Amino acid sequence: MRMIKRIFPIMLWLLATAALAQEPSNGPVITWEKLSHEFGDIVQGEKIEHTFKFKNTGTAALVITNVEVTCGCTVPKGWPRDPIMPGDKGEITVAFNSSGKVGRQNKVVTITSNSIGTTNQVMIVANVLDKKL
Repeated sequence: MRMIKRIFPIMLWLLATAALAQEPSNGPVITWEKLSHEFGDIVQGEKIEHTFKFKNTGTAALVITNVEVTCGCTVPKGWPRDPIMPGDKGEITVAFNSSGKVGRQNKVVTITSNSIGTTNQVMIVANVLDKKL
């Protein structure tokens, strides 16, 4: 009987924690169509771009305040500056210049927003082949 009295509060706490974890979050949530895009083989010097699509699956307006890249060869070309309302969609276009690059390239793009509980990075991947003369 003493063992049950000790275990019961712990079980109750675990059940309550699990129930709270499953409640939907209030606020903006950015849900990506794809988290990465693979270009495959490209020739050194090629300029490529991809548009990442997303949807605000949350309950409040999504505001993107910044899009950052890790090197000058990758450039965010555009993203929504106005709030994206719940249920609405948006796009972020990223360009990559392969000049001076050779081999596998993984370029991470970090999105700063008021989104909660989701991934805030997307990535473009390409294998840059040496330019033949």
